[in-house]
Amino acid sequence: MALTSTHVKALTFDTGGTILDWHTGFRNAFARVGAKHGFDRDWTKLANELRRRSLGLSINMGEHTIPEHNHDDSHRTALDEIIKENGLESFTPSDRRSIWWDAPHSLEVWPDFTEVLPKLRENYICTSFTILSYRMIIDTAKKNSLVWDAVLSCEGIGKYKPLPESYQTVSKLLRLEPSECCMVACHNFDLDAAKSSGFKTAFVRRPNEWGSAGPPDPEPNPQHDIIANDFPDLARQLGILIN
Repeated sequence: MALTSTHVKALTFDTGGTILDWHTGFRNAFARVGAKHGFDRDWTKLANELRRRSLGLSINMGEHTIPEHNHDDSHRTALDEIIKENGLESFTPSDRRSIWWDAPHSLEVWPDFTEVLPKLRENYICTSFTILSYRMIIDTAKKNSLVWDAVLSCEGIGKYKPLPESYQTVSKLLRLEPSECCMVACHNFDLDAAKSSGFKTAFVRRPNEWGSAGPPDPEPNPQHDIIANDFPDLARQLGILIN
């Protein structure tokens, strides 16, 4: 049975990767700073390593203790490790900030999302539900002219995905039952956890999320309620016409 606004009231969007092209932003930032210092490295590989390590530093935070940092701090810590391991110590504090702060706070949105979001908001509450920091979502929304109905960051919840408390808190904040919420993401780990907490789930393919390397889990798990090739396809499956 197709999902409709009669039983799903809110679409909660993973934002890093599903909405924002983090790979291009980090790769270009690395390349700019590297060229300044005359370095030739595999910037694609280092961009992906920065993403992988920062995720590892953020997911499941709050499981046993109160989080002591946010995802911006995870970017900074992961970058410092990568710099040390790859002989890039001549990167100045300003260089480093341009990678761990400026780049992710000015990421470009995937082009297929821009015209679809306003259409979705006519029928659903549309909220960013993310491990990214509040400031990162604010800055990228302003840059890309995105209008969210709400921004629900794990930074404020105090429990980071994929902990079940993060999903449970979001449904409570929206004053909805979990089954009235649909998690939208390109990552199975996020959707699987949402499903376990009672959410409906929609997998949107992002084959270029990790650049030419391809995403680590490109194939959606069959349990998801919707599997879409892109955001116009998601809208069509929700019964929304996109010109």
